[in-house]
Amino acid sequence: MLKKIRRIIAVIFLVSITMLFLDFTGIFNKVLGWVAKVQLVPALLGVNIFAIVIVLLLTLLFGRVYCSTICPLGVFQDGVSHLSSLRKGKKYRFRYSRAKSWLRYGFLTLFIVAIVAGISVIVSLLDPYAAYGRIVSNFLAPLYYFGNNILSFFAERVNSYIFYSTEIWFKGWIIFGTTLLTLGIVSYLAWRNGRTFCNTVCPVGSFLGLLSKFSLFRITFNKEKCTQCNICERSCKSSCIDVKSMSIDYSRCVNCFNCIEKCKFDSMSYSPIKFHKKTIDRSSKSKNRMMTRRKALSSLSFLAAGTVLKAQQIVDRGDGGLAEIIDKKVPDRKTPIVPPGALSAQHMNDKCTACQLCVSSCPNNVLRPSNKIVALMQPEMYFERGYCRPECVECSKVCPTGAIQPMTVADKSSISVGIAFWLKDLCLVNKDEIKCDNCQRHCPTGAITLISRDPDKKDSLKIPFVDKELCIGCGACENLCPSRPYSAIYVEGNVRHHVI
Repeated sequence: MLKKIRRIIAVIFLVSITMLFLDFTGIFNKVLGWVAKVQLVPALLGVNIFAIVIVLLLTLLFGRVYCSTICPLGVFQDGVSHLSSLRKGKKYRFRYSRAKSWLRYGFLTLFIVAIVAGISVIVSLLDPYAAYGRIVSNFLAPLYYFGNNILSFFAERVNSYIFYSTEIWFKGWIIFGTTLLTLGIVSYLAWRNGRTFCNTVCPVGSFLGLLSKFSLFRITFNKEKCTQCNICERSCKSSCIDVKSMSIDYSRCVNCFNCIEKCKFDSMSYSPIKFHKKTIDRSSKSKNRMMTRRKALSSLSFLAAGTVLKAQQIVDRGDGGLAEIIDKKVPDRKTPIVPPGALSAQHMNDKCTACQLCVSSCPNNVLRPSNKIVALMQPEMYFERGYCRPECVECSKVCPTGAIQPMTVADKSSISVGIAFWLKDLCLVNKDEIKCDNCQRHCPTGAITLISRDPDKKDSLKIPFVDKELCIGCGACENLCPSRPYSAIYVEGNVRHHVI
Protein backbone atom coordinates (compact mmCIF):
# COMPACT_ATOMS: atom_id res chain seq x y z
CA MET A 1 0.00 0.00 0.00
CA LEU A 2 2.81 2.43 0.89
CA LYS A 3 4.49 1.82 -2.44
CA LYS A 4 1.27 2.39 -4.37
CA ILE A 5 0.62 5.67 -2.56
CA ARG A 6 4.18 6.80 -3.24
CA ARG A 7 3.89 5.92 -6.91
CA ILE A 8 0.61 7.79 -7.33
CA ILE A 9 2.05 10.94 -5.73
CA ALA A 10 5.25 10.61 -7.78
CA VAL A 11 3.33 10.30 -11.05
CA ILE A 12 1.21 13.34 -10.19
CA PHE A 13 4.29 15.47 -9.56
CA LEU A 14 6.17 14.16 -12.60
CA VAL A 15 3.28 14.74 -15.00
CA SER A 16 2.53 18.15 -13.50
CA ILE A 17 6.10 19.42 -13.84
CA THR A 18 6.44 17.92 -17.31
CA MET A 19 3.30 19.70 -18.48
CA LEU A 20 4.63 22.99 -17.13
CA PHE A 21 7.57 22.73 -19.52
CA LEU A 22 5.47 21.51 -22.45
CA ASP A 23 2.62 23.98 -22.11
CA PHE A 24 2.83 26.95 -24.49
CA THR A 25 -0.64 28.29 -23.71
CA GLY A 26 -0.12 29.34 -20.07
CA ILE A 27 -3.14 27.30 -18.94
CA PHE A 28 -1.31 24.68 -16.88
CA ASN A 29 0.76 27.20 -14.95
CA LYS A 30 -2.35 28.74 -13.42
CA VAL A 31 -3.19 25.41 -11.81
CA LEU A 32 0.16 23.64 -11.47
CA GLY A 33 2.66 26.46 -11.04
CA TRP A 34 3.09 25.61 -7.35
CA VAL A 35 4.79 22.26 -8.11
CA ALA A 36 7.85 24.11 -9.44
CA LYS A 37 7.98 26.40 -6.42
CA VAL A 38 8.18 23.51 -3.93
CA GLN A 39 11.36 22.18 -5.54
CA LEU A 40 14.15 22.65 -2.98
CA VAL A 41 16.78 24.56 -4.97
CA PRO A 42 14.33 27.07 -6.50
CA ALA A 43 12.85 27.53 -3.01
CA LEU A 44 16.30 28.20 -1.53
CA LEU A 45 17.30 30.68 -4.24
CA GLY A 46 13.92 32.38 -4.07
CA VAL A 47 14.03 32.40 -0.24
CA ASN A 48 10.61 30.71 -0.25
CA ILE A 49 10.50 30.02 3.49
CA PHE A 50 7.17 28.18 3.34
CA ALA A 51 8.37 25.69 0.72
CA ILE A 52 11.73 25.20 2.47
CA VAL A 53 10.05 24.48 5.81
CA ILE A 54 7.63 22.02 4.19
CA VAL A 55 10.45 20.04 2.55
CA LEU A 56 12.56 20.00 5.73
CA LEU A 57 9.61 18.91 7.88
CA LEU A 58 8.70 16.15 5.44
CA THR A 59 12.28 14.89 5.58
CA LEU A 60 12.55 15.05 9.37
CA LEU A 61 9.24 13.24 9.72
CA PHE A 62 9.25 10.69 6.89
CA GLY A 63 12.81 10.55 5.51
CA ARG A 64 13.81 11.26 1.90
CA VAL A 65 10.28 11.06 0.48
CA TYR A 66 11.07 14.27 -1.43
CA CYS A 67 13.53 12.37 -3.63
CA SER A 68 11.09 9.58 -4.46
CA THR A 69 7.91 11.63 -4.96
CA ILE A 70 8.48 15.38 -5.47
CA CYS A 71 11.79 15.56 -7.34
CA PRO A 72 11.11 14.98 -11.08
CA LEU A 73 14.64 13.78 -11.85
CA GLY A 74 14.41 11.23 -9.03
CA VAL A 75 11.11 9.87 -10.35
CA PHE A 76 12.57 9.83 -13.86
CA GLN A 77 15.45 7.67 -12.61
CA ASP A 78 12.97 5.26 -11.05
CA GLY A 79 11.30 4.90 -14.44
CA VAL A 80 14.60 4.20 -16.22
CA SER A 81 15.61 1.71 -13.52
CA HIS A 82 12.27 -0.08 -13.81
CA LEU A 83 12.63 -0.37 -17.59
CA SER A 84 16.11 -1.80 -17.08
CA SER A 85 14.75 -4.45 -14.73
CA LEU A 86 12.09 -5.41 -17.26
CA ARG A 87 14.62 -5.46 -20.10
CA LYS A 88 17.07 -7.63 -18.20
CA GLY A 89 14.34 -9.80 -16.70
CA LYS A 90 15.80 -9.35 -13.23
CA LYS A 91 13.54 -8.34 -10.38
CA TYR A 92 16.32 -8.55 -7.83
CA ARG A 93 19.38 -7.05 -9.50
CA PHE A 94 20.79 -4.75 -6.80
CA ARG A 95 23.13 -5.37 -3.89
CA TYR A 96 24.46 -3.47 -0.93
CA SER A 97 27.38 -1.10 -1.51
CA ARG A 98 29.11 1.30 0.81
CA ALA A 99 28.37 4.98 0.49
CA LYS A 100 30.91 7.07 -1.39
CA SER A 101 30.80 9.79 1.25
CA TRP A 102 33.80 11.72 -0.06
CA LEU A 103 32.10 12.09 -3.43
CA ARG A 104 28.66 12.88 -2.05
CA TYR A 105 29.74 15.56 0.37
CA GLY A 106 32.32 16.87 -2.08
CA PHE A 107 29.54 17.70 -4.56
CA LEU A 108 27.40 19.11 -1.74
CA THR A 109 30.24 21.38 -0.58
CA LEU A 110 30.88 22.50 -4.16
CA PHE A 111 27.18 23.29 -4.56
CA ILE A 112 27.00 25.34 -1.36
CA VAL A 113 30.13 27.28 -2.28
CA ALA A 114 28.68 27.94 -5.76
CA ILE A 115 25.47 29.35 -4.23
CA VAL A 116 27.34 31.61 -1.84
CA ALA A 117 29.87 32.71 -4.49
CA GLY A 118 27.23 33.21 -7.17
CA ILE A 119 28.71 30.65 -9.61
CA SER A 120 25.44 29.99 -11.40
CA VAL A 121 26.84 27.50 -13.90
CA ILE A 122 27.62 24.95 -11.18
CA VAL A 123 24.28 25.52 -9.48
CA SER A 124 22.44 25.04 -12.78
CA LEU A 125 24.28 21.86 -13.67
CA LEU A 126 23.80 20.20 -10.27
CA ASP A 127 20.21 21.22 -9.56
CA PRO A 128 18.06 18.12 -10.31
CA TYR A 129 14.90 20.13 -11.02
CA ALA A 130 16.66 22.38 -13.55
CA ALA A 131 18.32 19.36 -15.18
CA TYR A 132 14.96 17.66 -15.69
CA GLY A 133 13.45 20.89 -17.04
CA ARG A 134 16.17 21.17 -19.67
CA ILE A 135 15.67 17.52 -20.66
CA VAL A 136 11.95 18.10 -21.25
CA SER A 137 12.49 21.43 -23.04
CA ASN A 138 15.15 20.15 -25.42
CA PHE A 139 13.99 16.61 -26.18
CA LEU A 140 10.33 16.11 -25.31
CA ALA A 141 8.94 19.56 -26.14
CA PRO A 142 9.79 19.44 -29.89
CA LEU A 143 7.91 16.14 -30.20
CA TYR A 144 4.98 17.55 -28.24
CA TYR A 145 4.85 20.67 -30.43
CA PHE A 146 5.11 18.56 -33.59
CA GLY A 147 2.14 16.46 -32.49
CA ASN A 148 0.19 19.62 -31.67
CA ASN A 149 0.95 21.08 -35.11
CA ILE A 150 -0.31 17.91 -36.80
CA LEU A 151 -3.58 18.17 -34.88
CA SER A 152 -3.77 21.85 -35.78
CA PHE A 153 -3.28 21.04 -39.47
CA PHE A 154 -6.17 18.59 -39.58
CA ALA A 155 -8.40 20.72 -37.34
CA GLU A 156 -8.10 23.66 -39.73
CA ARG A 157 -9.26 21.43 -42.58
CA VAL A 158 -12.60 20.99 -40.82
CA ASN A 159 -12.82 24.67 -39.83
CA SER A 160 -11.94 23.99 -36.21
CA TYR A 161 -9.44 26.12 -34.33
CA ILE A 162 -9.33 24.24 -31.06
CA PHE A 163 -5.60 23.73 -31.81
CA TYR A 164 -3.17 26.27 -33.18
CA SER A 165 0.31 25.67 -34.52
CA THR A 166 3.42 26.77 -32.68
CA GLU A 167 7.01 27.21 -33.83
CA ILE A 168 9.57 24.47 -33.23
CA TRP A 169 13.09 25.82 -32.97
CA PHE A 170 16.54 24.64 -32.02
CA LYS A 171 18.01 26.39 -28.97
CA GLY A 172 21.71 25.95 -29.74
CA TRP A 173 24.38 23.26 -29.78
CA ILE A 174 25.87 24.16 -26.40
CA ILE A 175 22.51 23.85 -24.67
CA PHE A 176 21.66 20.68 -26.59
CA GLY A 177 25.05 19.11 -25.86
CA THR A 178 24.94 19.94 -22.15
CA THR A 179 21.42 18.54 -21.85
CA LEU A 180 22.33 15.43 -23.82
CA LEU A 181 25.33 14.80 -21.56
CA THR A 182 23.17 15.20 -18.44
CA LEU A 183 20.52 12.87 -19.83
CA GLY A 184 23.14 10.30 -20.81
CA ILE A 185 24.85 10.27 -17.40
CA VAL A 186 21.63 10.15 -15.38
CA SER A 187 20.05 7.48 -17.60
CA TYR A 188 23.16 5.30 -17.69
CA LEU A 189 23.59 5.34 -13.91
CA ALA A 190 19.89 4.64 -13.37
CA TRP A 191 19.93 1.81 -15.94
CA ARG A 192 22.93 0.17 -14.34
CA ASN A 193 22.49 0.78 -10.61
CA GLY A 194 19.24 2.58 -9.83
CA ARG A 195 19.75 5.60 -7.59
CA THR A 196 23.51 6.04 -8.04
CA PHE A 197 23.19 9.62 -9.30
CA CYS A 198 20.98 10.63 -6.36
CA ASN A 199 23.37 9.16 -3.82
CA THR A 200 26.71 10.23 -5.28
CA VAL A 201 26.23 13.41 -7.33
CA CYS A 202 22.96 15.15 -6.47
CA PRO A 203 23.55 17.80 -3.75
CA VAL A 204 19.85 17.89 -2.85
CA GLY A 205 19.90 14.16 -2.16
CA SER A 206 23.06 14.43 -0.06
CA PHE A 207 21.69 17.34 1.96
CA LEU A 208 18.35 15.68 2.63
CA GLY A 209 20.22 12.46 3.39
CA LEU A 210 21.92 14.18 6.32
CA LEU A 211 18.55 15.17 7.75
CA SER A 212 16.90 11.82 7.07
CA LYS A 213 19.24 10.15 9.58
CA PHE A 214 17.12 11.82 12.24
CA SER A 215 13.68 11.24 10.68
CA LEU A 216 10.85 10.07 12.91
CA PHE A 217 9.56 7.35 10.56
CA ARG A 218 12.05 4.80 9.27
CA ILE A 219 12.17 1.39 7.65
CA THR A 220 13.35 -1.13 10.25
CA PHE A 221 14.08 -4.85 10.54
CA ASN A 222 12.20 -7.29 12.73
CA LYS A 223 15.12 -9.52 13.65
CA GLU A 224 12.90 -12.27 14.98
CA LYS A 225 11.14 -12.70 11.64
CA CYS A 226 14.03 -12.00 9.25
CA THR A 227 15.53 -15.06 7.56
CA GLN A 228 18.25 -13.07 5.77
CA CYS A 229 16.98 -14.22 2.40
CA ASN A 230 18.52 -11.09 0.81
CA ILE A 231 15.40 -10.18 -1.19
CA CYS A 232 15.13 -6.78 0.46
CA GLU A 233 18.79 -6.01 -0.25
CA ARG A 234 18.53 -7.11 -3.87
CA SER A 235 15.35 -5.04 -4.33
CA CYS A 236 16.88 -1.83 -2.95
CA LYS A 237 17.68 0.54 -5.83
CA SER A 238 19.60 2.77 -3.41
CA SER A 239 21.87 -0.15 -2.43
CA CYS A 240 21.59 0.95 1.19
CA ILE A 241 20.35 -2.27 2.89
CA ASP A 242 22.97 -4.57 4.41
CA VAL A 243 21.26 -7.82 5.39
CA LYS A 244 24.35 -9.28 7.05
CA SER A 245 24.39 -6.59 9.71
CA MET A 246 20.64 -5.91 9.38
CA SER A 247 21.36 -2.23 8.92
CA ILE A 248 20.01 0.49 6.63
CA ASP A 249 21.90 3.59 5.56
CA TYR A 250 19.11 6.10 6.06
CA SER A 251 21.09 8.87 4.39
CA ARG A 252 20.70 7.00 1.08
CA CYS A 253 17.27 5.44 1.57
CA VAL A 254 14.65 7.26 -0.54
CA ASN A 255 11.71 5.37 0.96
CA CYS A 256 10.64 3.67 -2.24
CA PHE A 257 9.24 0.83 -0.07
CA ASN A 258 10.40 -1.87 -2.48
CA CYS A 259 11.91 -3.79 0.42
CA ILE A 260 8.70 -3.85 2.44
CA GLU A 261 6.66 -4.97 -0.55
CA LYS A 262 9.08 -7.73 -1.55
CA CYS A 263 9.65 -9.15 1.94
CA LYS A 264 7.76 -12.46 2.20
CA PHE A 265 8.16 -12.81 5.96
CA ASP A 266 6.79 -9.45 7.07
CA SER A 267 10.11 -8.69 8.72
CA MET A 268 10.34 -5.06 7.55
CA SER A 269 8.12 -2.17 8.56
CA TYR A 270 7.86 1.60 8.23
CA SER A 271 7.08 3.05 11.63
CA PRO A 272 8.12 5.69 14.16
CA ILE A 273 11.54 5.06 15.65
CA LYS A 274 11.82 4.13 19.31
CA PHE A 275 14.35 6.56 20.67
CA HIS A 276 15.16 4.57 23.80
CA LYS A 277 16.34 1.59 21.80
CA LYS A 278 18.85 1.07 19.04
CA THR A 279 17.04 0.24 15.84
CA ILE A 280 20.02 -0.96 13.82
CA ASP A 281 23.25 -2.84 14.44
CA ARG A 282 26.41 -0.91 13.69
CA SER A 283 29.56 -2.89 13.11
CA SER A 284 32.47 -1.52 15.10
CA LYS A 285 34.72 -2.22 12.14
CA SER A 286 32.53 -0.42 9.62
CA LYS A 287 34.23 2.50 7.90
CA ASN A 288 30.92 3.96 6.85
CA ARG A 289 30.07 5.80 10.11
CA MET A 290 27.20 8.22 10.31
CA MET A 291 27.85 11.92 10.73
CA THR A 292 26.84 13.35 14.07
CA ARG A 293 23.75 15.45 14.63
CA ARG A 294 25.97 18.47 15.17
CA LYS A 295 27.54 18.09 11.72
CA ALA A 296 24.17 17.73 10.06
CA LEU A 297 22.78 20.81 11.76
CA SER A 298 25.97 22.71 10.94
CA SER A 299 25.56 21.87 7.27
CA LEU A 300 21.94 22.99 7.38
CA SER A 301 22.91 26.24 9.09
CA PHE A 302 25.69 26.85 6.58
CA LEU A 303 23.37 26.35 3.64
CA ALA A 304 20.65 28.54 5.14
CA ALA A 305 23.15 31.25 6.07
CA GLY A 306 24.63 31.19 2.57
CA THR A 307 21.19 31.60 1.02
CA VAL A 308 20.25 34.48 3.32
CA LEU A 309 23.63 36.14 2.71
CA LYS A 310 23.14 35.88 -1.02
CA ALA A 311 19.64 37.29 -0.75
CA GLN A 312 20.95 40.24 1.27
CA GLN A 313 23.67 40.87 -1.32
CA ILE A 314 21.03 40.99 -4.02
CA VAL A 315 19.00 43.50 -2.04
CA ASP A 316 22.01 45.69 -1.56
CA ARG A 317 23.71 45.58 -4.58
CA GLY A 318 4.09 38.93 -35.35
CA ASP A 319 3.06 42.15 -36.55
CA GLY A 320 3.29 43.55 -40.02
CA GLY A 321 6.50 44.60 -41.69
CA LEU A 322 8.27 43.33 -44.75
CA ALA A 323 8.64 39.61 -45.30
CA GLU A 324 11.95 38.12 -44.31
CA ILE A 325 14.31 37.42 -47.16
CA ILE A 326 17.21 35.99 -45.23
CA ASP A 327 17.58 35.13 -41.57
CA LYS A 328 18.61 37.85 -39.21
CA LYS A 329 21.88 37.72 -37.34
CA VAL A 330 22.31 38.48 -33.66
CA PRO A 331 23.98 41.86 -33.02
CA ASP A 332 27.02 41.97 -30.79
CA ARG A 333 25.58 43.36 -27.56
CA LYS A 334 27.92 44.62 -24.87
CA THR A 335 25.29 44.01 -22.18
CA PRO A 336 22.89 41.03 -22.42
CA ILE A 337 19.17 41.69 -22.18
CA VAL A 338 17.41 39.81 -19.40
CA PRO A 339 13.59 39.62 -19.07
CA PRO A 340 11.55 42.38 -17.42
CA GLY A 341 11.21 41.57 -13.74
CA ALA A 342 14.76 40.21 -13.55
CA LEU A 343 15.98 43.59 -12.25
CA SER A 344 19.50 43.07 -13.64
CA ALA A 345 21.82 40.50 -15.16
CA GLN A 346 23.46 40.11 -11.75
CA HIS A 347 20.12 39.36 -10.07
CA MET A 348 19.35 36.81 -12.76
CA ASN A 349 22.75 35.21 -12.28
CA ASP A 350 22.24 34.97 -8.51
CA LYS A 351 18.72 33.53 -8.56
CA CYS A 352 18.28 31.54 -11.79
CA THR A 353 18.77 27.76 -11.90
CA ALA A 354 18.51 27.68 -15.71
CA CYS A 355 15.54 25.31 -15.63
CA GLN A 356 14.27 27.12 -18.78
CA LEU A 357 10.64 27.07 -17.69
CA CYS A 358 10.40 30.73 -18.75
CA VAL A 359 11.91 29.87 -22.15
CA SER A 360 9.28 27.17 -22.68
CA SER A 361 6.50 29.52 -21.58
CA CYS A 362 7.48 32.52 -23.73
CA PRO A 363 4.78 32.76 -26.45
CA ASN A 364 6.85 35.10 -28.61
CA ASN A 365 10.08 33.03 -28.71
CA VAL A 366 12.02 35.97 -27.34
CA LEU A 367 13.76 34.11 -24.51
CA ARG A 368 16.63 31.83 -25.36
CA PRO A 369 19.22 29.96 -23.21
CA SER A 370 22.49 31.84 -23.03
CA ASN A 371 25.67 30.18 -24.34
CA LYS A 372 27.94 32.49 -22.36
CA ILE A 373 29.96 30.73 -19.66
CA VAL A 374 29.05 33.21 -16.91
CA ALA A 375 25.30 32.79 -17.48
CA LEU A 376 25.28 29.41 -19.22
CA MET A 377 21.75 28.22 -20.05
CA GLN A 378 20.09 31.15 -18.28
CA PRO A 379 17.48 33.10 -20.28
CA GLU A 380 18.42 36.07 -22.43
CA MET A 381 16.29 38.09 -24.80
CA TYR A 382 16.80 37.88 -28.57
CA PHE A 383 14.63 39.50 -31.21
CA GLU A 384 15.25 37.47 -34.36
CA ARG A 385 12.00 35.48 -33.91
CA GLY A 386 9.79 38.00 -32.18
CA TYR A 387 9.73 40.82 -29.69
CA CYS A 388 8.71 41.19 -26.05
CA ARG A 389 5.11 42.33 -26.16
CA PRO A 390 4.20 44.82 -23.39
CA GLU A 391 1.00 42.93 -22.58
CA CYS A 392 2.77 39.59 -21.98
CA VAL A 393 3.92 38.66 -18.45
CA GLU A 394 4.08 34.87 -18.80
CA CYS A 395 7.72 34.49 -17.77
CA SER A 396 7.11 36.30 -14.49
CA LYS A 397 4.21 33.96 -13.71
CA VAL A 398 6.16 30.73 -14.04
CA CYS A 399 9.56 31.53 -12.47
CA PRO A 400 9.88 29.45 -9.26
CA THR A 401 12.97 31.18 -7.83
CA GLY A 402 12.11 34.86 -8.07
CA ALA A 403 14.81 35.40 -10.69
CA ILE A 404 11.98 36.99 -12.69
CA GLN A 405 9.76 38.71 -10.17
CA PRO A 406 5.96 38.75 -10.57
CA MET A 407 4.60 41.85 -12.28
CA THR A 408 1.45 43.25 -13.82
CA VAL A 409 0.95 44.39 -17.40
CA ALA A 410 1.12 48.00 -16.18
CA ASP A 411 4.46 47.30 -14.50
CA LYS A 412 5.81 45.57 -17.58
CA SER A 413 4.94 48.49 -19.86
CA SER A 414 7.02 50.89 -17.79
CA ILE A 415 10.14 48.77 -17.18
CA SER A 416 13.12 49.57 -19.40
CA VAL A 417 15.31 46.51 -19.98
CA GLY A 418 17.37 48.14 -22.73
CA ILE A 419 17.82 51.07 -25.08
CA ALA A 420 17.43 51.06 -28.88
CA PHE A 421 20.30 52.39 -31.02
CA TRP A 422 20.02 53.38 -34.68
CA LEU A 423 22.77 52.44 -37.16
CA LYS A 424 22.56 54.92 -40.00
CA ASP A 425 24.74 52.95 -42.45
CA LEU A 426 22.39 49.92 -42.28
CA CYS A 427 19.11 51.82 -42.52
CA LEU A 428 17.28 51.33 -45.81
CA VAL A 429 16.52 55.04 -45.94
CA ASN A 430 20.22 55.82 -46.28
CA LYS A 431 21.32 52.63 -47.98
CA ASP A 432 18.62 52.29 -50.64
CA GLU A 433 17.09 55.78 -50.59
CA ILE A 434 13.59 54.46 -49.88
CA LYS A 435 10.93 55.46 -47.40
CA CYS A 436 10.60 53.23 -44.31
CA ASP A 437 8.75 53.83 -41.04
CA ASN A 438 8.56 50.31 -39.60
CA CYS A 439 10.40 51.08 -36.35
CA GLN A 440 8.35 54.19 -35.62
CA ARG A 441 5.05 52.55 -36.57
CA HIS A 442 5.48 49.55 -34.25
CA CYS A 443 7.08 51.17 -31.22
CA PRO A 444 4.57 50.57 -28.36
CA THR A 445 5.76 53.49 -26.21
CA GLY A 446 6.21 56.14 -28.90
CA ALA A 447 9.94 56.30 -28.18
CA ILE A 448 10.78 56.45 -31.91
CA THR A 449 9.85 59.41 -34.05
CA LEU A 450 10.81 60.25 -37.62
CA ILE A 451 12.74 63.40 -38.36
CA SER A 452 13.91 64.86 -41.66
CA ARG A 453 17.26 63.59 -42.79
CA ASP A 454 17.97 66.95 -44.35
CA PRO A 455 15.98 69.72 -42.60
CA ASP A 456 16.73 72.16 -45.41
CA LYS A 457 14.88 70.04 -47.97
CA LYS A 458 11.12 70.00 -47.88
CA ASP A 459 10.75 66.54 -49.43
CA SER A 460 13.63 64.98 -47.49
CA LEU A 461 13.37 61.35 -46.47
CA LYS A 462 12.86 60.76 -42.75
CA ILE A 463 15.08 58.85 -40.39
CA PRO A 464 14.32 57.50 -36.87
CA PHE A 465 15.18 59.31 -33.66
CA VAL A 466 15.10 57.34 -30.38
CA ASP A 467 13.94 59.04 -27.19
CA LYS A 468 15.92 57.10 -24.60
CA GLU A 469 13.64 58.34 -21.82
CA LEU A 470 10.69 56.45 -23.34
CA CYS A 471 12.39 53.32 -24.73
CA ILE A 472 11.70 50.09 -22.79
CA GLY A 473 13.88 47.80 -24.94
CA CYS A 474 11.02 45.54 -26.07
CA GLY A 475 12.78 44.83 -29.37
CA ALA A 476 9.82 45.55 -31.66
CA CYS A 477 11.96 47.92 -33.74
CA GLU A 478 14.83 45.43 -34.01
CA ASN A 479 12.56 42.50 -34.87
CA LEU A 480 10.49 44.33 -37.50
CA CYS A 481 13.33 46.24 -39.15
CA PRO A 482 13.53 45.05 -42.80
CA SER A 483 17.31 45.48 -42.96
CA ARG A 484 19.21 42.20 -43.41
CA PRO A 485 21.21 40.38 -42.14
CA TYR A 486 21.58 42.89 -39.29
CA SER A 487 18.81 45.22 -38.20
CA ALA A 488 19.48 48.93 -38.64
CA ILE A 489 18.16 49.46 -35.13
CA TYR A 490 19.04 47.18 -32.25
CA VAL A 491 18.61 47.02 -28.47
CA GLU A 492 21.48 47.22 -26.00
CA GLY A 493 20.73 45.84 -22.54
CA ASN A 494 20.58 47.96 -19.40
CA VAL A 495 22.92 46.95 -16.59
CA ARG A 496 20.04 47.65 -14.20
CA HIS A 497 16.42 47.87 -15.21
CA HIS A 498 14.58 51.10 -14.41
CA VAL A 499 11.11 52.56 -14.66
CA ILE A 500 10.54 55.08 -17.44
